[in-house]
Amino acid sequence: MEHSNTMAEKGEKRKRDDEADNNGPGKKETSAGGEHPLPGFRLSAVLRESARDKTIFLHGKVNGDGEATEDAVVIMERAPFQAESVSNLLGNNPAMTVQLKNDIYGVYHLSPPAELNDIKTTVIRPATEKHIKKYLHQEVYLIQEKGEDYKNITLPFIESQSSSIQWVYNILEKKAEADRIVYENSDPENGFLLLPDFKWNQKQVEDLYLIAISQKRGIKSLRDLTADHLPLLRNILQEGTEAILKRYKLQANQLRIFLHYQPSYYHLHVHFTALGHDAPGITVERAHLLSDVIQNLEMNSRYYETRTLTYALREDDALLKCFKDSGKC
Repeated sequence: MEHSNTMAEKGEKRKRDDEADNNGPGKKETSAGGEHPLPGFRLSAVLRESARDKTIFLHGKVNGDGEATEDAVVIMERAPFQAESVSNLLGNNPAMTVQLKNDIYGVYHLSPPAELNDIKTTVIRPATEKHIKKYLHQEVYLIQEKGEDYKNITLPFIESQSSSIQWVYNILEKKAEADRIVYENSDPENGFLLLPDFKWNQKQVEDLYLIAISQKRGIKSLRDLTADHLPLLRNILQEGTEAILKRYKLQANQLRIFLHYQPSYYHLHVHFTALGHDAPGITVERAHLLSDVIQNLEMNSRYYETRTLTYALREDDALLKCFKDSGKC
C-alpha cells in the first residue's frame, strides 16, 4: 500500500508537469503526432512487479471522451542492453559513484544517458477486467484436461467467452501491422504470416521472438489439430525457419519453435524464439514443440483430440472455476 501511494504521488506529479507543458491534461502528443496514449494517467494499483525481469505492471485511469474515464493496463520494462552502446558508454569514462568496494569487487552507481535508459511501455486501453486480472499476481494450479474434459468443460467455456480476436484478423487482412511482416505465405489453407512479437524490441537476435499466425481461421488450439493440418504445420516449420535464417542469420537448431496450450488467444499461432532466450511461457506445462506436434499427428490423426493435456491456471481464472464446479479438480 505504501508503495502504491508513492507511485500514485509520482504519477500525480507527472500529470501536473504534463498539464503545465501542454496547456491541459491529455493534450500532449506522441513523437509520431498522434494523441498521447495515456492522457491524464492516474495510478490505481501496482498489479505485479519483478525485480529480476525489471518489469512492472500497472492499472490506472486515463481520460476518455468528454468527462469519461477509461481503465488502462501499462507494462513497463527496461530495454535490454546492447553491447556496442554499453561499450561506448564505458569507454568514455562515465561518472561512477562507489556503493561498495571489497578487494577486487566493486559495486558502483552509473547514470546512463537518455538513449541507454529506454523503458519499453506497452499500453492496453481500454482495459477490461479480464486484462487487469491477467497481470495481477495470482497463485497457479495444474489442470489435467482429458479429451472428454475439453469437450464437456473447456470448449463450452471458450465458446461462451466474448473475447474478440479482430486484431488478429486485422493483421491477416493487412489492416494493421503490415509493415512488420517478416514473411508471408498467402495460401488460405496452408499459409501464414510471420512477424515480430511485441515482447521483442528487434534490436538484438539474442532475444529474438516472432509469431507465425495461420491464414486459416477456425483452428482454436492444439485440440483442433488433426493430420489434415500437417501441410500447414510443416509450412510454418520449414518456411518460418528459412525466413529467420535469411533475415536474422539464426539456424533452425538455434530456435525454440512451439505452441501454447492453453493459448492466450484462440487462433492458431506458433512461437519462434532464440534458443538461448529465457522467454515467458516456455515451461513444460504450457509449451509444446512444433516438431513434436507434427510427429504426434503423423502417428495418430486424433492425438490431440484424445490426449490428456496438463496446463496451469491462475486462481482467478474462470476456467479453473468451471473445472472445480465439475468436480474435476
